[in-house]
Amino acid sequence: MKSLNAVFVACGLAGLSMTASADDTLTIGTNNWSENIAVSHMWQQLLEEQGYDVELTTTGKSVLFSGLAQGDLDISLEVWLPHGDAQYIKPYEDRIDVHDAWYDGAQDELVVPTYLEDINTISDLKDNAERFVYQGQPTIIGIESGSAISGETENAIESYDLPFRQLNSSGPAMLAALEEAYANGEPIAVTLWQPHWAYAQYDLKALEDPKKSYGGGDDIMWMSPKGFGERHPEVTEMLDTWHMSHAQLADLMLTIENVGDPTQGAKQWIEENRDLIDEWLVDE
Repeated sequence: MKSLNAVFVACGLAGLSMTASADDTLTIGTNNWSENIAVSHMWQQLLEEQGYDVELTTTGKSVLFSGLAQGDLDISLEVWLPHGDAQYIKPYEDRIDVHDAWYDGAQDELVVPTYLEDINTISDLKDNAERFVYQGQPTIIGIESGSAISGETENAIESYDLPFRQLNSSGPAMLAALEEAYANGEPIAVTLWQPHWAYAQYDLKALEDPKKSYGGGDDIMWMSPKGFGERHPEVTEMLDTWHMSHAQLADLMLTIENVGDPTQGAKQWIEENRDLIDEWLVDE
């Protein structure tokens, strides 16, 4: 199975002109997360159906906020609030409009397969550390060390006094480890977040976190430069009407993952979910 990271070809902000003056030209800024890639490709196609010329550009997460504030980008479809992205948006809050939420209950989590029936809380890991030994040490498989979830996991290890290390790698490497362990019915603990296609692919459970090491949950909203809503009321109405459940978003991401191409996967999902999509679109 190909990873989305491997099939998405990115272009940087350096190659962009400033926000296009034509009202029917839009630039969507993306970051290289599965759900962001999925909804950005979906909306590129839906907006093009409505007559817009839509370009996608991907860059680092923090640069998305400065790009919006400076007018280099028209839209970015993913900001986690009130917790996850508060630090990123604060310097630009007077130059960025945060619009309606399209996904409720986004959450970073520490996750195990459901076949580990006796492991239900983060505290349960402490008494079962020997079952999670990898390369000689009890291990939680994580993603990039600079990510928010990596820091949250370090906090969880300290807060729950876990005799574990976090092994930081990448999203695809974490998923490869999960796939291998799951196929063999072996114990594994990984850092994951909702929304993610892995919840549709595997039978997983988030470990209870009474100390809230992974925060209290967020909603996902879309954002634009100040004044975008007045310049593009039709686009704003469509995006404000848009809402996806966890199952719907996981299905979109899994379709893209299985197809192996974000453009073709989004196209297939749109064709299969036209009734839902028609509820979002504004009649011309």
